[in-house]
Amino acid sequence: MQKVIGALIIVACVLGGYAMSHGEMGVLWQPAEVLIILGAGLGSLVVANPREVLVEMLHQLKGVFVQKRRGEEFQRQLLMLLYQLLEMVEVGGLKVLDEHIEDPSQSELFARYPLILEEDNLMAFIADNFRLMAMGKISAHELEGFLEQELDAMEHALLLPSKSLHKVGEAMPGFGILAAIMGIIITMGSIGGTVAEVGAHVAAALVGTFLGIFFCYCVLDPLSNAMAQRVKTELSALECVRTTLVAHVAGKPTLLAVDAGRKLIEQDVKPAFRQLETWVNQYEDEREAA
Repeated sequence: MQKVIGALIIVACVLGGYAMSHGEMGVLWQPAEVLIILGAGLGSLVVANPREVLVEMLHQLKGVFVQKRRGEEFQRQLLMLLYQLLEMVEVGGLKVLDEHIEDPSQSELFARYPLILEEDNLMAFIADNFRLMAMGKISAHELEGFLEQELDAMEHALLLPSKSLHKVGEAMPGFGILAAIMGIIITMGSIGGTVAEVGAHVAAALVGTFLGIFFCYCVLDPLSNAMAQRVKTELSALECVRTTLVAHVAGKPTLLAVDAGRKLIEQDVKPAFRQLETWVNQYEDEREAA
């Protein structure tokens, strides 16, 4: 909703200021200029990026507008899932997790945490690395190195769509100039007409420059930035898992290992340690009652 409100503010202020200066809205309607600019931008995206990057770009663009914020309930489910998994390891060893991590979608344990189960990258990261720990003895230093490399690779892949969109956004003023030049060529072809006709052609050509700048700074640059911030939010959950697993392998008690991961959650949604203790105590009470 915030993104929609921001877009409305941009459009209202830009067009409102134009209207206040007695500009005619009809002059801005130049579908040929829009086709040239957006078509060139879309074509450059298709040429420059493989299919998987384009698919991920569409997914992230959708997420910018419709994805729910990862609030307190998401953080609770993430931390308590890690706590419960590590508690099971403490009691029965890593082998007891086989039935859960081999097919998380069919696991009763993961079914208790639906917000986490919906996150494909996060679920794959959790399952793969618990499976890695179960395959043999591994030191905390080795595990940390492996996970850092994996997170670096994931960050690079997830940021490719926003970087590609940002590059196209930077090229939009150039595409606008391209459309304007083509408009000037048309204008030169009608130079023998009336002043009003020539002026209309020049105005149409200048709209191309305006649209190129508008799409760059008011559309694509904010969108690419929002996509990058969304990726950073997704990575913070992965960092939480990484730190928790490394702390566990280093021999920390379960609660302290989960708290180490809690510290990596983004500041605006990070629960306090007291809140984590409350969640853990509620879980322990429910387990004893069962």
